Amino acid sequence: MANSKHPKKSADRALAGTQPEIRSEFYRNIAEILQTARQNAYRAVNFVMVEAYWNIGRLIAEEEQRGKQRADYGTYLIKNLSVRLTKEFGKGFDEREVRRMRQFYQTFLIRDALRPELTWTHYRLLLRVENDKARDYYLKEAADQNWSTRALERHPSACSG
Repeated sequence: MANSKHPKKSADRALAGTQPEIRSEFYRNIAEILQTARQNAYRAVNFVMVEAYWNIGRLIAEEEQRGKQRADYGTYLIKNLSVRLTKEFGKGFDEREVRRMRQFYQTFLIRDALRPELTWTHYRLLLRVENDKARDYYLKEAADQNWSTRALERHPSACSG
């Protein structure tokens, strides 16, 4: 009776003993494809956010230039933008972070020069490097050598301000 109530389960059990084992190499190949796809998706999402923060920084800089006639317009703009973004999108948009987005745009003016291998955290660390040549060096090394943010942090001059 148990078999007639759940024919799929009983068929699976009956076949389990007769089915050949999946080859380890075959399984490893499929697992590798999935791991690579997940890593690529993660990188793509990260880079889309890096581009978003660059664009936010660009818009802030452009808006500030339009409001130049008022000296404190930039401070007002950042503060109010931060409050509104936090209300709508949650944490991650405090005044310091919104200022950092503006600084990101001002530091890396050419969006096409951004490296998709790097995350927002990499760029936040690179913003601390005041010397342009040193920053360019660490940007290139971090991307080319696939440095984690921790590896980048281990280079004292890369993260000193």
